[in-house]
Amino acid sequence: MKKIIIIITIVLVAVSCTKTVSKESKETTPPLTSITNADLETAIIYEANIRQYSPEGTFNQFTKDIPKLKKLGVKIIWLMPIFPISKTKSKGSLGSYYAVSDYTKVNPEFGDLTDLKKLIETAHKNNMFVILDWVANHTGWDHIWIKEHPEYYTKNEKGEITHTVGTDWFDVADLNYDNKEMRAEMLADMKYWIKEAAIDGFRCDVAGMVPLDFWEHTVAELKKEKPIFMLAEAWEPELLVHAFDMAYGWDTHHKMNAIAQGKENVKAWDARMEQIDTLYQDDDILMNFVTNHDENSWNGTVKERMGDASEVMLVLSYMTPGMPLIYSGQEYDMNKRLRFFDKDTILKTKGKVWPVLEKLAQLKTTHKALNGGKKAASYHRIKTSDDTHILAFTREKDGDKVTFIANLSDKERTFSIDKEGDGTSFFTTKKIPFSKDKKYTYKAWEYKIIID
Repeated sequence: MKKIIIIITIVLVAVSCTKTVSKESKETTPPLTSITNADLETAIIYEANIRQYSPEGTFNQFTKDIPKLKKLGVKIIWLMPIFPISKTKSKGSLGSYYAVSDYTKVNPEFGDLTDLKKLIETAHKNNMFVILDWVANHTGWDHIWIKEHPEYYTKNEKGEITHTVGTDWFDVADLNYDNKEMRAEMLADMKYWIKEAAIDGFRCDVAGMVPLDFWEHTVAELKKEKPIFMLAEAWEPELLVHAFDMAYGWDTHHKMNAIAQGKENVKAWDARMEQIDTLYQDDDILMNFVTNHDENSWNGTVKERMGDASEVMLVLSYMTPGMPLIYSGQEYDMNKRLRFFDKDTILKTKGKVWPVLEKLAQLKTTHKALNGGKKAASYHRIKTSDDTHILAFTREKDGDKVTFIANLSDKERTFSIDKEGDGTSFFTTKKIPFSKDKKYTYKAWEYKIIID
């Protein structure tokens, strides 16, 4: 009888311990379900170029580094197209990611579906979301639709399937959105990834070239599966009304390049901020960036385009309303143009940028004043005695206040600023007194972040 009691006791203790561990496990690593508007307020997005991220160019090699990206405050991982690449009319030795030959398969160069699911699961365990790069405007010439459904494609006067007119994208075939059956298949293929791999949304290539009504209907249908995040590679405000959550801040980026190159000054920046207020609604989100895959490969590295202004422009991309982007290799001071159609490799050696990104992540994720989602913090321009070269503004929300002051020129500038009281330097934690009567001298491209 004693043996039975002892055995029962051991079993009960074991069950109790199992329940306790299970409960603690759930509390320490809560399951990540779907992205929320609250997540978007502090989110930093990372563009993952799987092919070039490592010598192996695989999902598994990238997955190993996901915990490192968490240190940079990354909340959303955007995977450049992960689909098989068309070989017909292919460019370079490997072809373009954006010449998709099958929307429901994985590029074997990167791994298999199991590897992709592991990447997504690892991201979720690290409280990150994963979105796929979706190429809805065109397919590669190897896509099965070319043979089975030629009616899905745009045709020229001779009745031949053609590439997207007005572009040099000769490696892809343009899709015909007048065809309702094609639209339905496109929606089904997008749903597949939500159901099969639990992805959290899409970054949609050249979204402005695809009819708006397709996006509005498609996104509504996709959101019946789960709440998802939608990023448009486009600037058009109408895309953000009923379809997308975020668009590209292309013109913001162009102003950064122009100011860094001395072609424009702070007046142009102020005009851009006013333009945003005019074009977009309060809950629209713009993505801010100093580089991305297009900029890096075709227009030059950050150093090539921005030179000595590289760091201040990076900081500005975090301080400006919206969501900042990190492109693969940027965190490692990458100063080369990655080959687009061939294998290349990012050298992962930490330099000056990584610690700056870590500090900016701390700032972005802990201060409501830098909220950049659908309920973004306010942006208030501060007047200075040299508004042509000195940019000063305050972001504020729920009593939290952060000020940015920078000399956006290649010469030392002395100025006064319409600001009173003491602030604390974010980087040095030193007190900084402000007075309208005081003069300040900043070196070329010098900046300060002040916690008020």
